[in-house]
Amino acid sequence: MKSILKILVVLAVALSTQNTYAQIKNAQTVNLKIYGGCEMCESTIEKAGNVKNLAQVDWNKDTKMATLTYDSKKTGTDEILKRIALVGYDSEKFLAPDDVYAKLPECCQYTRELKPAVKADTHAENNHTAHNSTQTLTEQKTQLQALFNNYFALKDALVNTDAASAAQKATAMIAAVKAVEMNKLSAKEHEVWMKVMNDLATGGAGISASKDIAKQRAAFAQLSTNVYELAKVADYGSTLYYQHCPMYNGGKGGNWLSKEDVVKNPFYGSQMLTCGSVQETISSK
Repeated sequence: MKSILKILVVLAVALSTQNTYAQIKNAQTVNLKIYGGCEMCESTIEKAGNVKNLAQVDWNKDTKMATLTYDSKKTGTDEILKRIALVGYDSEKFLAPDDVYAKLPECCQYTRELKPAVKADTHAENNHTAHNSTQTLTEQKTQLQALFNNYFALKDALVNTDAASAAQKATAMIAAVKAVEMNKLSAKEHEVWMKVMNDLATGGAGISASKDIAKQRAAFAQLSTNVYELAKVADYGSTLYYQHCPMYNGGKGGNWLSKEDVVKNPFYGSQMLTCGSVQETISSK
């Protein structure tokens, strides 16, 4: 009797899973590794990754392999893995924020194979660590430098009311976004990057695909909010100025970042070039 009940339960789960997959249109399936340790991890990982009719995650605690099935026209592995990382679980593409990992129950704190190991505290190793720390800081700056530089070039194109140039600069910025290696970002940069990465790519694509300067400026306003969030935790290498135009968007205002404290308005260009003021100065760290 028990054997029959067990078989019925297995069949019910299988049918439920098949029904879930059937509801996901344009279904694409990939297998990849997600780090974790126990049944509790399995529940948390799958709950974070699953979205009704869009994404289904099945994770195996023994192999650490996950099967991701998703609607390829509406979402992707990056979005799924990002949600999973934000609840504390590393994958090859996204590392969980350190503070989130630290709050996991002890049984869930897996060995972080993608994190650098802590070395013994000897004089020679301290010197080596200091060298590595300097190298790491340089790599961190390099990771986001191209993104910031292309953002400022885009801002200048909008100041000049040059839609064609703005589209080109936005394309270059998208490439810079894709080139960022997240494992080389600091913990704070990584946490913010995970929140803004998709919006940066989407905003850049909107500007790149448009020839309408007004639409480009609208996309730039939102883009600037995300770049500002990065600037607050990253070190560009020189002082940045967060500036504000009170007239833009029907009086609701719009903000942008600049390398100069002199206002050159990207929302109006020569029509109201100096309209605006510095709202915040972000010093080099």
